[in-house]
Amino acid sequence: MKTFEEFGIKKELVRATKELGFEQMTPIQEKAIPVLKKGDKDFIGLAQTGTGKTAAFGIPLAELIDINSKNIEALILAPTRELCVQITNDMESYCRYLPQMKIAAVYGGASIEAQINKIKRGVHIVIATPGRLNDLIRRKKINISDIRYILLDEADEMLNMGFKEDIDIILDMTPKEKHTWLFAATMPDEIYKITKKYMSDPVEMTIGTKNAAAENIEHLYYVIHEKDRYTALKRIVDFNPDIFAIVFCRTKTETQEIAEKLIKDGYNADSLHGDLSQAQRDKVMEHYRNRNLQLLVATDVAARGIDVSDVSHVINYQLPDETEVYTHRSGRTARAGKSGITISIINTKDISKIRKIEKYLNKKFIYVKVPDGVEVCEQQLLSMIKRIKKVEVNQAGIQKYLGSVAEELKDISRDELIKRIVSLEFNRFLDYYRDAKDLNIDFSKKDHIRQRDSSSKTESIFINLGSMDGFNNGRMLKYFKEITGLPSEVFGRINIKGVYSFIDLKSNGYIDDILQSFQGELYNGRKVRIDDNSKNRKSKNNFPARAFNDPRKKKQRKKHLTS
Repeated sequence: MKTFEEFGIKKELVRATKELGFEQMTPIQEKAIPVLKKGDKDFIGLAQTGTGKTAAFGIPLAELIDINSKNIEALILAPTRELCVQITNDMESYCRYLPQMKIAAVYGGASIEAQINKIKRGVHIVIATPGRLNDLIRRKKINISDIRYILLDEADEMLNMGFKEDIDIILDMTPKEKHTWLFAATMPDEIYKITKKYMSDPVEMTIGTKNAAAENIEHLYYVIHEKDRYTALKRIVDFNPDIFAIVFCRTKTETQEIAEKLIKDGYNADSLHGDLSQAQRDKVMEHYRNRNLQLLVATDVAARGIDVSDVSHVINYQLPDETEVYTHRSGRTARAGKSGITISIINTKDISKIRKIEKYLNKKFIYVKVPDGVEVCEQQLLSMIKRIKKVEVNQAGIQKYLGSVAEELKDISRDELIKRIVSLEFNRFLDYYRDAKDLNIDFSKKDHIRQRDSSSKTESIFINLGSMDGFNNGRMLKYFKEITGLPSEVFGRINIKGVYSFIDLKSNGYIDDILQSFQGELYNGRKVRIDDNSKNRKSKNNFPARAFNDPRKKKQRKKHLTS
């Protein structure tokens, strides 16, 4: 890895990076900075959050700014006020030894008059959210017609949040001679449309694989009944005593409700969502960064741009609707090369979603069972013992009390004393988990399975793959388990034919999940088609209706009927 000094960065910027602890460049910095500091190219940088993207564009941008200019030289767009503030703080840190550099943050939830006054005094770099910037443009309080550089940070997130129209308005008001830099974690089609419309022959750099999750994140999922979702969350948290996590919910209401439940149940938690004022959000984030909170319960919008070190877990209380959002959620952990864990709490309906995310990220997720009461208590006990071993003893302060303490405990044996000390804090866990039920879905038991039609007989699946595709019974079972995420107990008799097969299900209720899991599935470049064969049992030929009407199956059908 190279250093900032080796790339000829200004000594003032190098000094600041050293004080910030940037000894060596990250891969995205090493690739991007030499290109960006020349200032003569449009640029697309694809990398996961937490890989050092802000320094990758912030340091070369600071190099290129003409501090003698009276115009706004550069504009940085960010999807949320949190990210806007974070970038502003980072840029000010990089430029701490460039006192003439003027930087302004423009975002909603703060005084627009104060922001207008700062812009009037003259600034070189404006970091803004699209909504507030457009507000200032409409009021004619900001002029971006002479900017030389515009940067879109987390561009995919801005599009996901519905800022496409705002971005178009802003970009249309900037000069054609400017250079456009774009950074994102994923590259959806909408990003390509922006690059084609507003960028000229951009240099594109990708760190890792496009749309892929960070390699140092482990992805786990738990399958539970819907009614047990909150109980499962608490048990997962209790099983990880040192957890420092962000819990993602879908809505502001759910976020507030879950946070309030956790607080009521004795957890150090708080919520972060759009209904909070900026002052409230800042206070919550201050508590979280200082680790006064163990769990931050947040919506996607509120949590975008959060850059907190050492987040150990990201917990999806509900899976997001968009796969790209899952990537951004996961990016809150494993930052700056560290490892992390993303946990998803799902029901059987969500299994197909997990498979789609796996394909998108090209990452295998691990099915884990929700720990039982004994396992949770064991983890809590070991954690408490570790804390006891690590505690610092104030020898001078406690010495004068030791005599009285020894006299009070003289009739208690060493083993009994250990038990009592441990029980003092541990009894509540023992009481709570004494009769804790198993939260895991038992896929082999009929009464635990979601019923689609309680009166139906055993269900069956048709698939357009068979022995000619290299399948036997064992390989077909493995294939279905891999695609659907369901265990072997769900599947019954497998009947392999030449170009198609039938798979019976031991347990009813999983047809819909299986059909969804196979949507868009390809096998050796050929589209895989599956059908609910149970609907076609009246047909003596055992072909599903769509297969029977397919002229391409005529020869196979004739052979089947005559055999």
